[in-house]
Amino acid sequence: MKNQLIHLIILFIGLLYNLPAKTQNGPQVKVGQGTLEGYYDSGIFTFKGIPYAAPPTGAFRWREPQPLKPWTGVKKAVQFGPRAMQRPIFGDMNFRSDGMSEDCLYLNVWTPAVNSEEKLPVLVYFYGGGLMAGDGSEPRYDGESMARKGIVSVTVNYRLNVFGFFAHPELTKESPNHASGNYGFLDQLAALQWVKQNIAAFGGDPAKVTIAGESAGSFSVSAQMASPLTKGLFRAAIGESGAMFGNRQPAPLAEVEQQGEAFAKLVGAKDLNALRALSAQALLEATAQKGAPNFSATLDGHFLPALPEELFKQGKQSMVPLLVGWNSGEGTYEGILGKQEPTVSHYREAVHRRYGEQADALLTYYQANTDEEVKQVATDLVGDQFIAYSTWQWAERHSQTSNQKVYRYFYARPRPAMRPEMGNAVAGLAGGIIKQEKAAQKAPAAEYASHSAEIEYALGNLPSNRVYDWEADDYKVSTMMQDYFVNFIKNLNPNGLGLPEWPAVKKNTAAEVMHIDVETKVQTEQHRNRYLQLEGLLKSR
Repeated sequence: MKNQLIHLIILFIGLLYNLPAKTQNGPQVKVGQGTLEGYYDSGIFTFKGIPYAAPPTGAFRWREPQPLKPWTGVKKAVQFGPRAMQRPIFGDMNFRSDGMSEDCLYLNVWTPAVNSEEKLPVLVYFYGGGLMAGDGSEPRYDGESMARKGIVSVTVNYRLNVFGFFAHPELTKESPNHASGNYGFLDQLAALQWVKQNIAAFGGDPAKVTIAGESAGSFSVSAQMASPLTKGLFRAAIGESGAMFGNRQPAPLAEVEQQGEAFAKLVGAKDLNALRALSAQALLEATAQKGAPNFSATLDGHFLPALPEELFKQGKQSMVPLLVGWNSGEGTYEGILGKQEPTVSHYREAVHRRYGEQADALLTYYQANTDEEVKQVATDLVGDQFIAYSTWQWAERHSQTSNQKVYRYFYARPRPAMRPEMGNAVAGLAGGIIKQEKAAQKAPAAEYASHSAEIEYALGNLPSNRVYDWEADDYKVSTMMQDYFVNFIKNLNPNGLGLPEWPAVKKNTAAEVMHIDVETKVQTEQHRNRYLQLEGLLKSR
């Protein structure tokens, strides 16, 4: 009797998807290239490791994503695909991927829809990692929690580092678009096109797509909004800490081509054929060599015909609602002071050492009058220089030149203490951990919300991170932040029943900002005049 009941349930699931169902098989969905088989668990259908473009290998290395050939039969989609080629840079990354490979253009779908007629809103999330690391399999980005809120959730892998952002004169010459670099952004574009064409099969509405990301993922969202190639592929955007504005703008193509030529010389490759003949591992290892350039966004004239800042000034960006913000501790005061005591004299000396002729002007806007004020002011300066100021510019530009609403947040909940079994580990870059000697002093409690700290809260994935000893207040904050995100994805407005009212930004005035913490409330931005004066002062260093 029990086996018959199980058979009937699986058969019912299969019929809802309009596909045959057998007891030994999972749910099947037909997309443009063939049939996929995922799995069903506790109300959510999951499809992992779905290819959305041809493998970018061999002659396709450093090419725009190529069309994927159809497959015959049923392709299993129960395991995450390989992550993009990358070095182990960040301690907070926990991968569930099927190894690492240059063949990395895969995405993952979580859906609560029981048939293709539901037309649910869709979230497409781009991971962070400085365009050098990251993967859609990371537990903090897992889409199940969002799916349980009625959203079809998608995470996307894209090429990184030298594989995703390498430019070279020979590549520009062979390109039909007379451009090179930005392959990682073109991967994201290809994934969005795949979603447009196929997400209805998973019960998603291709007209209700929101793109989102944190750090480099947020950079990516700002880039996708700026590019003319993405028009009509999404209806809303969420940016968490990062934008290609101000001190984070893409470099000119000619400059990045020169870096590409220098890298080719570094690896002993005389031409493009020789570069493509090198193994993926050899290229990856070369990026760690002394003198290797950093590979990042390029003003390529194709995906980005002009600087994002200029495109937004001209009102040429995608006209979609934007929810955007950053954290209270995007950097730390040690980023300026190092191991020096946080005193006014040490702070002023450190700013002069770091910023030279810009120091006096910066000290006008980041002024500490007492030793007690130094930590806060120095933390603000480091965070603004790193990522907060560029994110502010994105919100400001879009609110000025679009007819769409912009909602700003400031995330201030520090992570709690680490679980006892973590010993004397301390938080590292981007939320990772650094193991210390047993005799080392235990780290003090966090005072600020560090860069990347909000991800698990916003996506409802606190249980996926076993490093921190989450408290009731953390779940309270997570519930509220996720509800804001869910409402925005569904209704283009974060407001909803039981939540503090979140007003949209008004053009050319101090913004009403939602401060997200245990006691979440709206506050008027305090540093608008500072940001208005920073043009040209904060440069990447």
